Amino acid sequence: MKVEQISIFLENKTGRLADVTQALAGAEINIRALSLADTSDFGILRLIVNDPERAKDVLRGQGFTVARNLVVAVEVDDHPGGLHKILSLLEGHGVNVEYMYAYIRPKNKNATLIFRFDKIDDALKVLQENNITLLSGSTVYSE
Repeated sequence: MKVEQISIFLENKTGRLADVTQALAGAEINIRALSLADTSDFGILRLIVNDPERAKDVLRGQGFTVARNLVVAVEVDDHPGGLHKILSLLEGHGVNVEYMYAYIRPKNKNATLIFRFDKIDDALKVLQENNITLLSGSTVYSE
């Protein structure tokens, strides 16, 4: 199950992040999960939102550079070794994690991680074959 993530290129200057959140709030788009990586000059804001298509349109309308990426949302047992189990499975099948970040699902006691893989279809196959809980886009967007 693939989840749509939007990535926004941001100049690293005061107010740019607030411009994004203002545009989304004004369009009543809810941010479900986020990650921000930066350098001294720019940043990449990665978002999972409740309406990715509309968010892209709103942000592009405000002059932002927006890209669409497919990621995988994985429910991870919230105990020591939960993440290691998943990473070991992936490593054993030659799948690289390009990046990952976590978010909270209020109705769940386990951890939820968003992964970007170099080989997303291979990763999905490995995770499914090992009964790892994958979350659908509709689950991630709505909770």
